[in-house]
Amino acid sequence: MAQSQPELQEVPQSDPLRLGADVPTAAEPRVADGGSEAGESRCCCSAVKASRREIVQSPPSTNEPWILGTLDTPAGVVPRVDTRLRLADHLGTWRVRWGIGRMRYRVDPGLYAVGRPTAESPVLVSANYKMSFDKLRSQLAGIDAWVLVLDTRGVNVWCSAAKGTFGTDELVGRVKANRLDEIVSHRTLVLPQLAAPGVAAHQVKNRCGFRVVYGPVRAADLPAFLANGMKATPRMREVTFPFLDRVALVPIELVRWAKYAVLLAVVLLLLAGLGPEGYSWRRVAEIGAFSAGLLLAVYVASNILGPALLPWLPGRALSLKGACLGLAFVAALAGAFLLGLGPTESRAACLGWGLLIPAVASFITMSFVGSTTYTSLSGVRREMWIAIPLQAIAAVAGIAFWIAGRFM
Repeated sequence: MAQSQPELQEVPQSDPLRLGADVPTAAEPRVADGGSEAGESRCCCSAVKASRREIVQSPPSTNEPWILGTLDTPAGVVPRVDTRLRLADHLGTWRVRWGIGRMRYRVDPGLYAVGRPTAESPVLVSANYKMSFDKLRSQLAGIDAWVLVLDTRGVNVWCSAAKGTFGTDELVGRVKANRLDEIVSHRTLVLPQLAAPGVAAHQVKNRCGFRVVYGPVRAADLPAFLANGMKATPRMREVTFPFLDRVALVPIELVRWAKYAVLLAVVLLLLAGLGPEGYSWRRVAEIGAFSAGLLLAVYVASNILGPALLPWLPGRALSLKGACLGLAFVAALAGAFLLGLGPTESRAACLGWGLLIPAVASFITMSFVGSTTYTSLSGVRREMWIAIPLQAIAAVAGIAFWIAGRFM
């Protein structure tokens, strides 16, 4: 059925904003030795069964700086978004990488226009996590398209698919609420490949008449994918986890456990004053400061070197990789002690470090299981069920030996 051409209207705006993060796409991703896009970290969250509900679509806000104007369509006014990213967008990405306002970094769900889309233009589906949305729009320069944003509670595509918020019911409900069948003449939705675990394509077809096509893993491949008649190459289907994607996760992981690392460092600082002749502030200044600094150094180094060296660390389980990294730290510490660097420690205290450091490094590196393609949901559960008790035992025993060393 022929559709009328949407009519373009310009709306006065303050400076348009722009940003970047990825919208991964399609069913069974072929996984290379690595992981997913840094913006779309792999998520091993528990699935949540979404309940069917009728969605009432409120028009997305047109007051955002990245809104250029609006389009009049047969179903109402649709905001038109910019494809360029500005400093404010990159600063927003930087903030959420450090865990600042992470769960509030979202856009309104609903339908958006990129360029001057017509009834024949493709419909791309995204999450309402702003980093995902911004990465998608930043790759669409020169392309006329519709972008249907689902309400994923501000969570990225991969994690929201696992949680069930990027799911069949939300997709069908959002298609109907936005009266998409009145806006486009075709019946095709291009979904992120990494959304496949949460969407039953056949149900979408049966319930709203739209066919689901899974696009490439990375938003950067979307222009080529669309130009190739919505056909993905094997490379577009491959989920990788390259170096820059891995280190992009470091800030949020550093922040995640920082307060506990600082707390433990303070405990070691104060306990270092214990000794057979009573409490000594001199030992606090010498051994305590060294011990607290060493623990924090291990914490920071594990967060940086764990993901950076992930493909080359022995083993497949991330807890084992971290333990191996910790043993390397222990070897470096032993070398420092042999060279006379640092305070003189008893054998018991050295044994304590030999247990505590691998436990910390193993736990920190294992924290990246939610951001890699090295593991599956069942694999994560099995690894954590085995590793966490061993890490706890090693850490407690290490602290006990370290304390005993204060009296030797």
